[in-house]
Amino acid sequence: MALRLDENSAASAERALLEALHAIRAHLGMEVAFISEFDNDRRVFRYVDEEQGAPRLEVGASDPREASYCQRVVDGRLPELIPDAAQNREALSLPGTREMPIGAHLSVPIRLRDGSVYGTLCCFDRQADETLNERDLGMMRVFADFAARQLERQREHKQRQQAVEERIRDVLDQRRFHVVFQPLHDLAGQHIAGYEALTRFAAEPARGPDKWFEEAATVGLREELELAAIELALASLPDIPATAYLSLNASPATILSGRLDDMFESYPLDRLMLEVTEHDVVEDYAGLSESLASMRARGLRLAIDDAGAGYASFRHILRLAPDVIKLDRSLTHEIDRRDESRALAAALLGFASQTGSRLMAEGVETQEELATLREIGICTVQGYLLGRPGPLPS
Repeated sequence: MALRLDENSAASAERALLEALHAIRAHLGMEVAFISEFDNDRRVFRYVDEEQGAPRLEVGASDPREASYCQRVVDGRLPELIPDAAQNREALSLPGTREMPIGAHLSVPIRLRDGSVYGTLCCFDRQADETLNERDLGMMRVFADFAARQLERQREHKQRQQAVEERIRDVLDQRRFHVVFQPLHDLAGQHIAGYEALTRFAAEPARGPDKWFEEAATVGLREELELAAIELALASLPDIPATAYLSLNASPATILSGRLDDMFESYPLDRLMLEVTEHDVVEDYAGLSESLASMRARGLRLAIDDAGAGYASFRHILRLAPDVIKLDRSLTHEIDRRDESRALAAALLGFASQTGSRLMAEGVETQEELATLREIGICTVQGYLLGRPGPLPS
């Protein structure tokens, strides 16, 4: 059995269509089953299921509609059920009938909700089959209706993806975003150790930056959006006091692209910190470490964001040996009241001290949280209590 599909289709609908296509071909005992799409004057093979050794149809290949069984079934010149094409004068007028040759043939239109014909569902065999009947044709029609719903799902998915891509490209092209900076406070030295650059979007729909980056990832544009935000943030480095560093956020995919190394080339890396933001498991830690190695050798600090928020952040810590571990705000929140949060923060502090890292807490919003973090021994913090994201101080 050979199952093949067009690369541009939505995955879930593809699987359903291919499984059902195979099932109906096997049930009817045919050699080939396919779904075709009418694209202007062409018939395009979108899904194909074939028996071993059967005539091979290439997914994505096309031929003239007028020279096909599909078109002539839809316009009524050929019947939907042909037990033996050699006995049908109209079928014999088509070169493929003798060249293939085609014996038994079933074909039904695939009609969408708006009444338009997407194309056809077809099954054929090189041998005639006089046992085929209206019940078999009824099965084909039921599956054609099912196929129509799946194809409409694909079309709607594609339209949504196009809308998302247009929205993200508009944000990129028109620079509908800006950067704000949140201070990172060194409690021991009582000064601002650095500033984290955070992206804010001035585009519709109004939502948090995480949602914009997540949506960009669905259309393959997260890397472009992250790099554009980083480039804008880097332009503010001369305005940051020389005693402070600039912290930038990047996903593993953006780091693996290798483009950050070029972007950072003209900047003093000892004044930059890179925060790894991805919450998913990274498959290529060796490649990620390699991509970071030369930059870290030149002074770049590496931070793992959201430690304690999930398993992935702990894997990042163990595999990447960061300079800074950032305690997730979910642990910082009400840490003065939650024994388990204090215990985990203390454990992470011990781990950091044993591995040469520093522990930083984000999301500090109350004096009680700050006091508890001091007691634990965490000396670098950020949060609304100490400074909200905004422009750099003059």
